[in-house]
Amino acid sequence: MRQSECLAMILAGGKGSRLGVLTKNVAKPAVLFGGKYRIIDFTLSNCRNSGIDTVGILTQYQPLELNWYIGNGSSWDLDSEHGGTFVLPPYMNDMDSSNWYQGTADAIYQNLNFLDLIDPPYVLVLSGDHIYRMDYGAMLAFHKKHRAQATVSTLRVPLAEASRFGIMNADAEYRITEFEEKPSHPKSDLASMGIYIFDTAVLRRYLVEDAARTDSEHDFGKNILPRMIADNVPVYAYPFEGYWKDVGTFESLWQANMDLLSDTPPLSLNDPDWRIYSGNQSLPPHYVGPEGSLVSSLAGEGAVIQGRVEHSVIFYDVTVEAGATVTDSVVMPGTVIEAGATVEHAILGERCRVRAGAVVRGTGCAIKVYGNDAVVLPADAADSAAADKGV
Repeated sequence: MRQSECLAMILAGGKGSRLGVLTKNVAKPAVLFGGKYRIIDFTLSNCRNSGIDTVGILTQYQPLELNWYIGNGSSWDLDSEHGGTFVLPPYMNDMDSSNWYQGTADAIYQNLNFLDLIDPPYVLVLSGDHIYRMDYGAMLAFHKKHRAQATVSTLRVPLAEASRFGIMNADAEYRITEFEEKPSHPKSDLASMGIYIFDTAVLRRYLVEDAARTDSEHDFGKNILPRMIADNVPVYAYPFEGYWKDVGTFESLWQANMDLLSDTPPLSLNDPDWRIYSGNQSLPPHYVGPEGSLVSSLAGEGAVIQGRVEHSVIFYDVTVEAGATVTDSVVMPGTVIEAGATVEHAILGERCRVRAGAVVRGTGCAIKVYGNDAVVLPADAADSAAADKGV
């Protein structure tokens, strides 16, 4: 195999527990988004568009659907003979034990043999569960220009939200002087995006040292990066300016979908120079019937719209029957909304059926959520309580 200058390692084993019923049977990176995509499509497309042709995908929680979806990487043009896509689950590494990945750093440590096989000068560590477009080549150029041994992609966040992130301080030359993972009292608004580039030799040394420590959580933000900074390793902050969202809650997932619905969305899916690729369905174009309407919305292939859909994301193979209304909602594949039903401010999982006359309605910041295969009957107190729990 030809040596790659930069190997991408995508951490894609997250459980996504805050997404509740939507990640009951799939890993968070496999959650559906935007009418035709899965969350991991954005990271994989960024790799393809950035010219990174060798990608390791580290899976763990509920990997079956994600593995099936990724296949050999051909949907993202990541199946070249000189590179390729490699799914890397935890595996037995001696005669009598097997280890789940214990943290982000441990996941890479357990695959050092894969790094040795590829033997890249640089390793790009990514998360598979964020929505954004980014040129990793520009970040690598920044890493080289500053002669960094580790580079962290960063963005400014509201100070009130900074405790949710890894927060750092950096000098005028972007060199990081302090790094705290999710501090109770943030000293800065400069947040880590969970995207790192390392010189491979330096990364290997710190991973091996970390693996031997019993007091470590084996995490990049909590352990590896703070130790590098304490050891005076040149660690730099790459300033990212653009749309980026961690869709780790119902509210953030819903909002990221809604962000697509304008004439000038903050995240464009229509840029011919930066396509977002996906494993497409072989379905006919969507159809809007004589009494149907589709206003400020996205509709996937095979959708049949006989009712009214406004400011919503409708996935492929969805049916909205005559007289039904869908507003400010995300409706996932195979769902049927029967005649006269109302869906507002909601997320409906795959293959749901909203019966005729039923009302699904979120209020304020509370998104009404149903998981896969749910059946919603005409509203009564029991149905409303169940829906609030996201059944």
